[in-house]
Amino acid sequence: MQIIASTVSLTIDDIAASQAFFTTHLGYSVQAAAEGFVSLTRTDAVDIVLLARGIQVLPPEQRDQHAAGLILAFTLDTGLQDQEKQLRDAGVEITMPLREEPWGERLFQVTDPNGVIIQFVEWATPDNA
Repeated sequence: MQIIASTVSLTIDDIAASQAFFTTHLGYSVQAAAEGFVSLTRTDAVDIVLLARGIQVLPPEQRDQHAAGLILAFTLDTGLQDQEKQLRDAGVEITMPLREEPWGERLFQVTDPNGVIIQFVEWATPDNA
């Protein structure tokens, strides 16, 4: 098996709100769209499919689920602090401020209008390394 792409599908209530959030603030573009569905892409990150809750293309047991308990994490090579400032200046609420963990992970989180948690990560050398 050879995987040629990765996509995360999120079942949410308001497709337009999340689409606007990902395209405006996170640099995604629309690859395809239809009623209750939008596919977003970036050349350097996982693709994201947004599905409206209740959409009939899903099996009945999945239709009313909501993306919850999921953290969509993006690892940056540099510029984590600048990215947080840029998002904050654009009016995006930082739901977990920038911090550094003892194991060397620097991170912060934002939450999209549908409650999808997006985490930005940059790896630093821990003090005890």
